[in-house]
Amino acid sequence: MKNRSSCGNMIKYQLVARGIIDEKVLKAFSSVPRHLFVPDEIRYLAYNDSPLSIGEGQTISQPYIVALMMQILELKESDKVLEIGTGSGYQTALLAEIATEVFTVERINSLIQKAENLLNDLGYKNIFYRFGDGTLGWKDGNPEQNKFDKIIVAAAAPDIPESLTSQLAMNGKLIIPTGNRTFQQLVVITRTEDGYIHTNEGGCTFVPLIGDEGWQE
Repeated sequence: MKNRSSCGNMIKYQLVARGIIDEKVLKAFSSVPRHLFVPDEIRYLAYNDSPLSIGEGQTISQPYIVALMMQILELKESDKVLEIGTGSGYQTALLAEIATEVFTVERINSLIQKAENLLNDLGYKNIFYRFGDGTLGWKDGNPEQNKFDKIIVAAAAPDIPESLTSQLAMNGKLIIPTGNRTFQQLVVITRTEDGYIHTNEGGCTFVPLIGDEGWQE
């Protein structure tokens, strides 16, 4: 009951009070227990409005930022979503609550194995996993998938990886933090018949996106 109450307070005071109004996003947050995705020793902090360490130098993102990115993407039930940075698997689960299929990529093997085990235990059947360089998207992933309706990147890149924009379906949206290693802007790229439209959704701070088209180690 305590976790359910904490989740309800998180949704009310951290999300709705700050402008998250997409009913699909709010329902997803109410359905996914965040405390299961954080280490046991900091589980009591699970519903705080802050990122938390999950080991390997990675974090589970602040709930509000995750909700904001999902709301900006305008997710639909028919969407095929590419997630870059599986991490704990929390955002993966939220996406899978809405979208028909989620394809998630993680470069740290221990994290993706742990996330996949947990998500399987929770009963998700619409998630596909790839261990590898997230800056390359779903390249060589299984099952084969070349275009995505939505792409969400949970780490900060110095520039927008061309491999990701090339995997964006027509009228699709990509959201990604770009900037330096300490501060970034949340950028949205929409693919149209006339090219790519870029919009800026404000400042943010994420861990660096490491890979061929991101930061080097």
